[in-house]
Amino acid sequence: MAQRTAYEGTYQGEKAVWLKSGRYEAILLPEIGGNLIAFRDVESGYRFLREPGESEMEAFKSNPGVHGIPVLFPPNRYEDGRFPWKGEVLEFPVNEAATHNHLHGFLHTTAWEVEDFGQTPFESYVTVKVAVDENHEVYRYLPFKFTARLKYTLSDDGLAQQVFILNDGDKEMPCLLAFHTAVNAPFAPESTAKDYRVKLTIGQRWQMSDRMLPTGSYQPLTAEELQMQGEGVFPFFASMDNHYTAVPQNGRNRMELTDTRLGKTLVYDVGTSYKQWMIWNNGATEGFFCPEPQINLVNAPKSDLPAEEIGLFSLLPGEIWEERSRLYVK
Repeated sequence: MAQRTAYEGTYQGEKAVWLKSGRYEAILLPEIGGNLIAFRDVESGYRFLREPGESEMEAFKSNPGVHGIPVLFPPNRYEDGRFPWKGEVLEFPVNEAATHNHLHGFLHTTAWEVEDFGQTPFESYVTVKVAVDENHEVYRYLPFKFTARLKYTLSDDGLAQQVFILNDGDKEMPCLLAFHTAVNAPFAPESTAKDYRVKLTIGQRWQMSDRMLPTGSYQPLTAEELQMQGEGVFPFFASMDNHYTAVPQNGRNRMELTDTRLGKTLVYDVGTSYKQWMIWNNGATEGFFCPEPQINLVNAPKSDLPAEEIGLFSLLPGEIWEERSRLYVK
């Protein structure tokens, strides 16, 4: 039977929880945003997620948004850092000078607590959490009591992710979240980016202003974007920092990245709670790109569109939101 183990160790000098299960291994960094920094097939030498090199660790720690699977809560941009909510306006720091917006929320830079890790005959797993109350640094910007929990499970079926948000407080809170998942293309050591084709369950592309905020209108898809919906397209065909509606196909909301040389496809199957996709490819620089499942439209609290349509979700006191995703190879 394949070996399954979970243990605490280090990664590039940082506290880490390692998971091993048969041909796969994964590494989570609890103190750097609960980031699942590595998912690898050790038998084939595949590295599916972008990992920081030894010389990149300081840059990664100062901006932990473009490696592994960073947790964005609330995700993406908010105009002038202002977040209208239930008759109040929350004030977030303006941390993107070029657009004068707040970018990416607070959970990808905060420390998470290791709650549990272990193994069964079939899988290895780790659970981490953040409990926010008036004593937590996040509370000054998000003045709500809540618990965010992430569980990663590694098995012969790849990497499974379970995300759980509980409103521990006495007032309705926003529940807006995304994962800035950084996927390697190529993920196989002998392949090149030119060998890769990506498919995504995108619908329409939102028109964005020069401040990267949605205008509320859509733009026509290009020929390459139509290929991305269908048979697949080279992930670096043009510079992308694009925002799309998510339209599940065959009951699933997913990205598929195929190595045409090997005939192997990495599937990133995310839940249907994610109403939007962001796709960012670092100015069409070959090597990695970020297919980002996102609950909500960028700047959603300032939109006049129906809340359900744009994923402007909330949790009443005591309510839980939960979703699952999976990365696997076919």
